[in-house]
Amino acid sequence: GPVATAGGLLFIAATKDGMIRAFDKRTGALLWSFTLPAAAFATPSTYMVGGMQFVVVACGGSKLGTPKGDSYVAFSLPK
Repeated sequence: GPVATAGGLLFIAATKDGMIRAFDKRTGALLWSFTLPAAAFATPSTYMVGGMQFVVVACGGSKLGTPKGDSYVAFSLPK
């Protein structure tokens, strides 16, 4: 599933193509995308550390014929 931030971003990573994407939750416009090391059939999570917000997702793959993965990928959001 997706995760939404208070700033209006919607992150989705549960796709067979191994991408994580950020959308504007009001308009649906694609704002950003990144190719993950393996497909992330997981809901991203968001957290704060030292005033910085991060989004992290588990990249396990192995569903729907995708290669197996074993990593977590975290991104910092601009202030």
